[in-house]
Amino acid sequence: MAGIALVRRPTADLADGIVTHIERQPVDAALAAEQHAGYRAALTDAGWRVEEVEQAPGCPDAVFVEDTVVVVGGLAVLTRPGADARKPEVAGTEKKVRELGLDVVAIEGPGTLDGGDVLQVGSTVYVGRGGRTDAEGVRQLRAAVEPLGRTVVPVGLVDVLHLKSAVTALPDGTFLTLPELLEPGVFPAGRPVLEEAGCHVVPLGGDDVLISSSAPRTIDRLADLGFSPRVVDIGEFEKLEGCVTCLSVLIG
Repeated sequence: MAGIALVRRPTADLADGIVTHIERQPVDAALAAEQHAGYRAALTDAGWRVEEVEQAPGCPDAVFVEDTVVVVGGLAVLTRPGADARKPEVAGTEKKVRELGLDVVAIEGPGTLDGGDVLQVGSTVYVGRGGRTDAEGVRQLRAAVEPLGRTVVPVGLVDVLHLKSAVTALPDGTFLTLPELLEPGVFPAGRPVLEEAGCHVVPLGGDDVLISSSAPRTIDRLADLGFSPRVVDIGEFEKLEGCVTCLSVLIG
C-alpha cells in the first residue's frame, strides 16, 4: 500500500464553481461524478487507500480538496483559502485529518494560502505567490514546516490560478513547466510542455504518474522517457480550472 489519498466527491452544484482565468463553460455534474469515480479508481489501482472527506453542499469547489490542506510528513497544515467562498470547505478536511491522527496547525487570518500553490519536491516546498496565496500565508507556512527540515521557496506567478497549474514534478525530480506563467530562474531542471494539462502530474510511486487524457502528446513523451502514465479523464473539472493535482491529497 502506497499511502492514503484524500478525495472529496463533487456535489450537484459543481457547475457553480469559481472560474478566474478562463471563460465559463457548461459543466455536466453527472459526467463529473463518473469522472471522479474513475479518478478514485486510478488511485486505488496504483496502491493508494482512498479516504473521503465528507461532501460540502453549497461549496461547489470543495471537490478540489488539495486547496484545503498541505500535508508535510505527519503534519497537516490547514489552509485559509484566498477565495472567501471557499473558506468553509476547510472544516470537513480538518475533521478527516484529525481522524487519521495527523498533527494539525492552521493558517490564521489575515494570511491566505491555497494548497494548489504548494509543490513539495524532496525537502523543498515551493509556494506560488499569486492571486490566492499572499505573503503572510507564505510566512506562516514557512514557520510551520521549517522545523520539519523543509525549505520554503516562494515563486511569483503570472495570470494563472495556482502554482501547480503551471508546474509539477516528475518522480526523478525534474519539472514539467509552462515557463511563461512562472517567475524565471526558480526551477532548476525544467521540461517545458506544449499542452497546458501536460504540466499537471501526480507521482504515485515508482514510475507511475497520474495525468489527464487531455495531454496526449505529453503522455506519449513521458512513456518514451520510461515513466508509466496512469491516464484519467477529468474534462468536466478542467472546465473549472481543475487538474489532476487538486482532486486529491496524498499522505505517506
